Amino acid sequence: MRAIFVDANPSLAAVTERLMRPGDPPVAINRDPDIKATDLPALLAGHPIAIDDHTHFPTDVVRECRDLKHVVFLGTGPRSYMNPEELAELGVRVHTIKGYGDTAVAEMAFALMWDAARKTAMMDGAIRKGGWPRSEGTQLTGKTVGLVGFGGIAAEMARLCAGIGMRVLAWNRTPKTHPGVGFVDLERLLAESAVVSLHLALNDETRGFLSRDRIMAMRPGAVLVNTARGAVVDEAAMVAALERGHLGHAALDVFSEEPLPAGHPLTKLDNATLTSHSAFRTPEASDNLIGAALDHCRRIAQTGA
Repeated sequence: MRAIFVDANPSLAAVTERLMRPGDPPVAINRDPDIKATDLPALLAGHPIAIDDHTHFPTDVVRECRDLKHVVFLGTGPRSYMNPEELAELGVRVHTIKGYGDTAVAEMAFALMWDAARKTAMMDGAIRKGGWPRSEGTQLTGKTVGLVGFGGIAAEMARLCAGIGMRVLAWNRTPKTHPGVGFVDLERLLAESAVVSLHLALNDETRGFLSRDRIMAMRPGAVLVNTARGAVVDEAAMVAALERGHLGHAALDVFSEEPLPAGHPLTKLDNATLTSHSAFRTPEASDNLIGAALDHCRRIAQTGA
């Protein structure tokens, strides 16, 4: 049962080699993180298992991958890159990995929140160009943060925010409780939160979840943090709210289209902080991620499922 890592960057390739064990099913490593979906049929020939970091697996392309039976997606959000239900109809099962980077992603959301509050990236960029802006920031201690969706990442974000004296509210689609967190309805969370941080998985129910109406229901001047998936937000409505000042700042690690196209409206806004879908990129999270992917390969080789 041969596997191939289809789009390994240098660091993930090194982690994969380090974590392989004697007797493991063979895992080939394609050290080209920029491959195209059209390259997949030739690349996957003879490989029933594909490990995928960020390459799109369109259904019509997968139909041409005769040997493929399993895609091990490195993360929790494969829908940004493939349609798991359509692939299942072709006999290809999509496996995901949860929990590997909860702390890493929460720390990035926390960092983005701080940047939005204190405008550190903006001042750094201006100083490098010869400027000396002294913008007034926002003090977060005592403010309310609202977490939309409450899984492992949000629980870590709640811990970090409580640690600096923020009031933590949360909304989840199913009832939950967590120490120090007040679970409220979505309307109240949006109205009361100085910072709204998104922690929703992307699926048919959450696509466009933060709609224009919900953005307008947010507290004027609020900060929006998104380390989940770009498509859970109506991006055009968010840009319009930033331009009008209804949203005070958006701090984003994810976008509807990635990489973000040159000249995108977000790149022209002073009240947006943009990072390149890198929240989960830490050595600790990478070890957890690749370790779990190899465990998937071992289980598939042993059981076929």
